Amino acid sequence: MVERKCNIVTSVFQPKKQKGVVLIISLVFLIALTAVAAAMMQNTSTDMKMSGASQEKLIATQETLSEMDEIIHNQVRKVNGTNRFTSALALFPINPEVNQPSITSATITIVNPLNLIADCPHTRSASSVQVFKCNVLNVTVDRKYGRTNNSTILVNAGIAQQLINGSN
Repeated sequence: MVERKCNIVTSVFQPKKQKGVVLIISLVFLIALTAVAAAMMQNTSTDMKMSGASQEKLIATQETLSEMDEIIHNQVRKVNGTNRFTSALALFPINPEVNQPSITSATITIVNPLNLIADCPHTRSASSVQVFKCNVLNVTVDRKYGRTNNSTILVNAGIAQQLINGSN
């Protein structure tokens, strides 16, 4: 009889003593990724603030232009019973009513030279006897906007209101 000896080799994996290098490297990468994410969030927050401020300025500009149009319309159409553009020079400056008086103000001032009734600029209805004269006016609308109303939008419009010359 032949005897056979089988040697089964069983290897038991015995890990070497790890010193935590993988753990340290993964923590370094985690800190780096956290810093990148925080920087991106800060950037996004700043972009949102800038976008909001830009939108607020655009809205304030549109409201100011609308207020200017409304003031001119109210004077020309005599909404309050009179056209103040034809007022005597001594009554200027005039402060017309505005929709939001807490943040908006408006003024109509005379810009005639020496505060005299002037010839109309670039008029097509002039005659040889100068029948028409003009009140040359400046309409100014000033509107505050922003979180604390520290920013201002100022819109100016020039008006040449024809008047019949009473000296002829």
